[in-house]
Amino acid sequence: MKLRIMFMGLCLSLGAAACAEPVNEKEAKIRQGLESSLPNVEIRSVTPTGAGGLYEVRTNYRETFYVTDDGKHFLVGDLYRVDPAGVKNLTEVTRNGERAELMASIPEAEMVVFKPRQTKASITVFTDVDCGYCRKLHQEVPQMNELGIQVNYVGYPRSGVGSSSHQKLVAVWCADDRQQAMTAAKRGEVVKSRNCTNPVASQYELGNALQISGTPAIILESGELIPGYVPAKALAEHLGLLN
Repeated sequence: MKLRIMFMGLCLSLGAAACAEPVNEKEAKIRQGLESSLPNVEIRSVTPTGAGGLYEVRTNYRETFYVTDDGKHFLVGDLYRVDPAGVKNLTEVTRNGERAELMASIPEAEMVVFKPRQTKASITVFTDVDCGYCRKLHQEVPQMNELGIQVNYVGYPRSGVGSSSHQKLVAVWCADDRQQAMTAAKRGEVVKSRNCTNPVASQYELGNALQISGTPAIILESGELIPGYVPAKALAEHLGLLN
């Protein structure tokens, strides 16, 4: 119900935009019907799911919903497929692709990066310096680097833009040595307040768009989202870096 309310609210608040060309006549008909009924929504893609005539629809506010092939019924939620190996969340597969694309689009210069000598994998972490588990994760960054994991931090002040946590993150991003400032802030030390052009507010908005609800939120290169703290060794095993 919450998703449906959010969906309809966004329908009313967002403006229409140009859409990509449909792939075939069936998809064109579905798109036409949706655009007629929801004129303020940008339909970005309509693709078959292979599940009983259901089509996956992606919109401009990063929500997935599914529509019947006659375009007259739709539902909001996750679609699962039962495979011999187990149950697969098809909606999450789509989300992973979108997250991977978005993370890859963030310039390294806009992140606080801790690089290993030899990078075998990288993670992007939405972080808040006042978060206890963010501090716990940061203590394991040296071990992650030893295991070949590059850690890319983006800012996500949980209490919002303009808050004390936001200002602390701005101070980190504006410091001459961001890595040292991040480590100091996560030790509870005061980082000298400085103002500069910084991406913290936009990164916070990106996190909200990706429905990040807490920190740390770890996103792998595949786009897989791992919410919460994960020990360095367990993360390396998940990434296939340990036998």
